[in-house]
Amino acid sequence: MANDPRDAANPMPRFPADFLWGVSTSAHQIEGAAEIREPSVWDTFTAAPGRVKDGSTAAVACDHYHRYPEDVALLSGLGVDAYRFSISWPRVNSPGGLDFYDRLVDELCAAGVRPVPTLFHWDLPARLDWLERDTAARFAEYVSLVAGRLGDRVQKWITVNEPAEHTLLGHALGTHAPGKQLLFDALPAAHHQLLGHGLAVQALRAAGATDIGIANSHGPTWPASREPADVEAAAFYDLLLNRLFAEPVLLGEYPEGLGELMPGDVQADLKVISEPLDWYGINYYAPTKVGAPQGTEIEFGGIRMPAELPFSVQQIEDVPVTDFGWPVVPEGLTELLTTFRDRYGDRLPPIVITENGCSYEGVDDQERITYLDGHLRALHRAVEAGVDVRGYFVWSLLDNFEWAEGYERRFGLVHVDFETQARTPKASYAWLRDVLRAQR
Repeated sequence: MANDPRDAANPMPRFPADFLWGVSTSAHQIEGAAEIREPSVWDTFTAAPGRVKDGSTAAVACDHYHRYPEDVALLSGLGVDAYRFSISWPRVNSPGGLDFYDRLVDELCAAGVRPVPTLFHWDLPARLDWLERDTAARFAEYVSLVAGRLGDRVQKWITVNEPAEHTLLGHALGTHAPGKQLLFDALPAAHHQLLGHGLAVQALRAAGATDIGIANSHGPTWPASREPADVEAAAFYDLLLNRLFAEPVLLGEYPEGLGELMPGDVQADLKVISEPLDWYGINYYAPTKVGAPQGTEIEFGGIRMPAELPFSVQQIEDVPVTDFGWPVVPEGLTELLTTFRDRYGDRLPPIVITENGCSYEGVDDQERITYLDGHLRALHRAVEAGVDVRGYFVWSLLDNFEWAEGYERRFGLVHVDFETQARTPKASYAWLRDVLRAQR
């Protein structure tokens, strides 16, 4: 009973009464109905042999496009306040595409669940390229269109999701769409996504939005040892994966040495990128242990890291791992949040945890319960330490298409049989439902 929120001996700490509880998904991973939208970079990527480990595509995925009323009913039964989903830019570009999101938002509102759309979650239209500056302008046009259609019912918006991963995996290493292997020549894709974010904030403000954030992924970076080479490598990794994507947004500047590597009038762009936000979204999964380069290519978390990188990512020892092999370190969330508070001070707006979750097999997923329980307690310790955290979203509502892993990884609170599309709530779904009831 240690993880039972009703256990009087070990109750879940109380979060503020107005704390926002939610779950997250993304369009490409769950919607399906690929035949009635224009292609995305992920359609092109998965069509090539060997790109996805099980050879699958997201053409059908969870068939959420047709089954969204059933999925909204699951949200209602879970008792969440909000649902973070993403809007497919390729679908909006297609005839009737926005009609689907009209129906979904109406269904959510009728169920008493707040819609929280993410406007870009990696599924870029295949005819566009984040290496091109014009893509940021096209993004702002699309955002204006969506806000004009949904803004009467949607108050809380997220501009872009995890530009760090989309840059690193999609443009530097090539393990995600669009499959480019540019290493440090991928930096323009980072800059243009951040510029697109800033232009999207402007477009949303022009449409009357007053509750806007971004979803950046962050985690503590731990040096492999106290040796200077390891400390230096870890600092560089932290700069590249944390500070590069936080500081332009929060401070209006790039970390030292990076601004001159970006294209265009960087100073003018930074004024757009740093448009004030109402809150800052953080996706947290685990810390990263980093050491000096080892001179050989290594594989970590299913990703091949080239030998020429100026750091090596190493396994954290003596901690549990998920079925994906990711370390389970709840205290890393407390460390991350207090570090951000100390690093950015009053330049940091209120925080929302926009993703946190884990991959485990099985419907009786006690490991996921332990994971979520530990991370919620770690989050509460950050709140007690004075970090202004306003909400928490679990990744994910449904088992889904897990990008280059295909259907081999299951992050959902709800099991999906991809042959029959049957949904089965897992033990973790019931646990979270009880947590939310106890919080209220």
